[in-house]
Amino acid sequence: MMMQEIEAKFYIADLQKLKERLISQGARLIEPRILEINLRFDTPENKFLQERRVLRLRKDRGAHLTYKDDARLDNGAQVRREIEFDVSNFDLARQFLEVLGYKVVVIYEKYRAVYELYDTEVMLDELPFGNFCEIEGKDVDLLQKVAQALELNWLNSIPISYLALFDSLRNRKSLKVDQLTFQAFEGLTINPADLEVVPADQTIL
Repeated sequence: MMMQEIEAKFYIADLQKLKERLISQGARLIEPRILEINLRFDTPENKFLQERRVLRLRKDRGAHLTYKDDARLDNGAQVRREIEFDVSNFDLARQFLEVLGYKVVVIYEKYRAVYELYDTEVMLDELPFGNFCEIEGKDVDLLQKVAQALELNWLNSIPISYLALFDSLRNRKSLKVDQLTFQAFEGLTINPADLEVVPADQTIL
């Protein structure tokens, strides 16, 4: 399926409280919490990284292959073309991409639950280095409306991807981890300052 992805991302200090706000606003759970395993692919020359494009294979309750263009910023939201479709076999899809010459450059994991609220999808994400919320919908005004309803400070939206946060964190903290997995981060304590983000659920003006 090809579509335009419009989303905003926020660091969350209290994910349970945000979940309670969602429910109080009438949000409907459409995807219960599940572990996602994501494989990011690139060419041997890292062409996708250089051009800020994404080729990803994801495993959750099924398997999904995704391509994304470089994102542009629109008033705090990320906007880009996205092509995504289901594949029947995760392992065979990985082999297929590798036979074509693509390589896995990073593996990243997260727990995700998805809610529907005011014609948007609200994702509650738990990553090895912190908790986040993503809001995805048809336009930026709608995303801002939902953020306000959830008491999230729009000014603290994060304009980069989870992997960009990971790369910045590794460089800043000189971390000797090359995968964004829960096992790799076991025993590490990462705070918002380490990520250079501000919790959006604690800074409403």
